[in-house]
Amino acid sequence: MTLFELSATEAISKIRNGEITSEELIRACLNRIEDVDNDIQAWTHLNPDYALEQARILDAQRQKGGPVGPLHGIPIGIKDICDTSTLPTENGTVLDSGRQPNEDCRIVSLLKEAGAVVMGKTVTTELAAYGPGKTRNPHNPEHTPGGSSSGSAAAVASHMVPLAIGTQTNGSVIRPASYCGVVGFKPTHGLIPRTGVLVQSAPLDTVGTFARSIEDIALLTEILVAYDPRDRHTRPRARPTLVKTADQKPPLTPVIAFCKTTFWDQAESEMQEAFAELVEILGDDCHDVPLTEPFDHTIEMHSNIMCADLAKNLAGYYGRGKDKMTDTLCKMIEFGENVSAVDYNKAVEGRDFLNSSLNSVFDHYDVIITPMATGEAPFGIDSTGNPVFNTPATYCGTPSITLPLMEGPKGLPLGIQVIAPRYDDARLLRTANWLTLRLAED
Repeated sequence: MTLFELSATEAISKIRNGEITSEELIRACLNRIEDVDNDIQAWTHLNPDYALEQARILDAQRQKGGPVGPLHGIPIGIKDICDTSTLPTENGTVLDSGRQPNEDCRIVSLLKEAGAVVMGKTVTTELAAYGPGKTRNPHNPEHTPGGSSSGSAAAVASHMVPLAIGTQTNGSVIRPASYCGVVGFKPTHGLIPRTGVLVQSAPLDTVGTFARSIEDIALLTEILVAYDPRDRHTRPRARPTLVKTADQKPPLTPVIAFCKTTFWDQAESEMQEAFAELVEILGDDCHDVPLTEPFDHTIEMHSNIMCADLAKNLAGYYGRGKDKMTDTLCKMIEFGENVSAVDYNKAVEGRDFLNSSLNSVFDHYDVIITPMATGEAPFGIDSTGNPVFNTPATYCGTPSITLPLMEGPKGLPLGIQVIAPRYDDARLLRTANWLTLRLAED
């Protein structure tokens, strides 16, 4: 196995044991980027000298017996809507060309404290919305990688880095992770602070993580969990034991609810057939469970929140540079300008009601599984795909993970989206691990 193929967990072990240095790992990843990124285009800002200098400092620190963090010497890609004081943050728009923040966002500070090497900034769609960036799908460059965290998903999938950061306001972690065939995790809303990250919609925005294994996802996510008084959606709480719990065997065999949701007719026939086969394989461990009627309005309620907040938070961009923005984003902002306060507040309050409905399912089932998208990554890069199957979990703020366990008729990855109750992130990762092993046996 070449160094760039190592998981984060494997690389950490080798660095700590003195088998490799961080500089050697970073060089291997930089060489991999040089070999494949011309076709994939996952990076928007990459400074090899800066990455190597970070690695040398960390290597020297370890050799002198200094403290070694949980991500010591491990390269990570950062979505280019997360402020970095040492690299530009341009938010996927020409309106922020050359923008250089004065300080790191909270999650980048946490990563540096853990010893991670900030490899560079990964491509995001326009202002993390629907306007595609330059990134292509690593499995077939003629297909979309998804969005908005397109560069992060593609960089991990193509072994340029073992870990990457993304964000999700609708389907921007789960969908590209599935399209690119990696593990993507959207934790409970408010678990990870978003201070210094582009704001689309505070009630919905969630920092997520990408890796090639659940073990790496648990490691990275646990480091990022924190309270930050500048993010009012976070709160003081004990850090969940994601790594320890994810590695445990469930005390009882998990029971899974397969929820087609009201959007099932939008799933392509191949996706429907794949899930029918999956449910059959799981047998008595999985039951078909319908969601109640209020979930029929999830798209409308989510859209009212998201678009109204876009109109507020992106007003400066729209006011000074509408002609430099995509029609799609402009129409979302214009729609949001006309969302009434009554409809907005109804949509915000409606989340508690839907979570109560979900809890009635979780009273009997450990997790819910659904498609992560309507099908394989669509042909072309003019669209990032349909996020409809991601909307309910994002709207409700529940944790969700996509597992790259299936393949579509065109040979492109198909993921399985697994959803758990709010703040049940650790047990979700444990069940996801169990499900992965369970399906590997069949």
